[in-house]
Amino acid sequence: MFPDVKLWLKYHSSLFGTCFKYVSRLFSIVIFGCIANEGYINRPNEVEEFCIFNRNQNACNYGVFMGSMAFLCCVAFLALDVYFPQISSVKDRKKAVLADIGVSAFWSFMWFVGFCFLANQWQVTKQEDNPLREGGDAARAAITFSFFSIFTWDYWRASIIHQHISLFNHRSRVSNS
Repeated sequence: MFPDVKLWLKYHSSLFGTCFKYVSRLFSIVIFGCIANEGYINRPNEVEEFCIFNRNQNACNYGVFMGSMAFLCCVAFLALDVYFPQISSVKDRKKAVLADIGVSAFWSFMWFVGFCFLANQWQVTKQEDNPLREGGDAARAAITFSFFSIFTWDYWRASIIHQHISLFNHRSRVSNS
């Protein structure tokens, strides 16, 4: 393989990982916004609003919490990407990479749980709880973006692993020469 191709792959692996961090951040905003904006409804004869997901407040609370916390986590790790080149200690770099891998795996799992929970609650929602059919599109969007978030966070994790394994292999070949 040509050295320029290796450099291109290394650079674009890092770039794709960063792009998926931005996509993950966008998805978390969409999920949070859909549930916070149109996730609470009431029947025409009620004053109090209930969660659109089977009138289960835990479903809306979970979606809002996960969306907001995932957004903050994305911002923190994007800041770490900017700060990473200034980290001189190998141990600190290793901790940062392992934290990035662990956090992205955690969020991928949590979005899987969130997708299953929201989809289940949406499936058992009764039509008489929402006679005007308000907020259905927002609920489906939150479920859809929860599903896609599983893969964006998992690809984020895979790109980090790929980037640092290729960097480790490159360094070990250089040190053996």
